[in-house]
Amino acid sequence: MAQAANSSRTRRQILRAAVKRFANAGYAAASVQQIVGDAKVSKPALYYHFRDKAGLFQALVSEAHDERFGVVQEAAARGRDFRGQLVEILVALFDYFHHHRELTRIAFATAFAAPGEVPAKVRYLDKCQRNLEFIHSLMKRAQADGELGHRFDSRDLAYGFYGLTNFYVRSHLLIPNYRLNRRTAERIVDLFLNGAGAQKKRE
Repeated sequence: MAQAANSSRTRRQILRAAVKRFANAGYAAASVQQIVGDAKVSKPALYYHFRDKAGLFQALVSEAHDERFGVVQEAAARGRDFRGQLVEILVALFDYFHHHRELTRIAFATAFAAPGEVPAKVRYLDKCQRNLEFIHSLMKRAQADGELGHRFDSRDLAYGFYGLTNFYVRSHLLIPNYRLNRRTAERIVDLFLNGAGAQKKRE
């Protein structure tokens, strides 16, 4: 039991050190020696938990997407209706990104990296697709329940909401003082649901 706890603690130490190195120096510039030095562990300890530097990077990317998926699922369960689900999702994501800025930067950087900036075989698209499909399932259910109209395809709606979310998250990364909160989440959801077009006057 104690050995398992120590092993888990060592793994977390390595991951925390790697997040800082990869987020601030980039994958190519960060060395295994720097990471184990920051984590205060030996190289064999790192290679026990991760096959190599690429495997360590993959673990971080997977963790970022898996944690985000869990956050979204739990938040959606708290919403009383469709609008409430979307608001809760955004509030939870904003809080997560605020407390995990470096991990979020790594996840976004991976998607836009040039060849050589990240491991050649790093996998993340399947995780992105899974996360998007969860949002898509909410859109389809809302249409079936009459909370959303059928003027737009459910997948287009999912992409639209997903795109809005990612835009605001990137804004937060670029402008640290730009705080995302519940009011921001409510305004984003209302914009998504109601649009910005002028309301037609009733005859």
